[in-house]
Amino acid sequence: MNKALTHHSDRGSQYLSMKYTERLAAAQIEPSVGSVGDAYDNALAECVIGLFKTEVINQGGPWKSMREIEWETLNWVHWYNNQRLLEPIGYITPVEAEEAFYQNMRICDKAA
Repeated sequence: MNKALTHHSDRGSQYLSMKYTERLAAAQIEPSVGSVGDAYDNALAECVIGLFKTEVINQGGPWKSMREIEWETLNWVHWYNNQRLLEPIGYITPVEAEEAFYQNMRICDKAA
């Protein structure tokens, strides 16, 4: 199975240029430009990147190497997905919410 890499972007002119599009094609990256407010909008990505910059990049520097940044990025992503508690879903982690969702789906499938 070939899992294609998709690059989601806003409608900035740099992302719509022919040269940029050609570069994505050469790297076998699928471009995706959504319309404002739909599921392909960059708002979520921009929010997460903003959190990452605030919580890791701006707080932890100065960085001595790319390896340091990569390590801190891995740590933050692990925390973000597996340890942060979300108030709107009952102060549980995203991974716990996902597991509960799929457990509930299995129970519903068996009952049907």
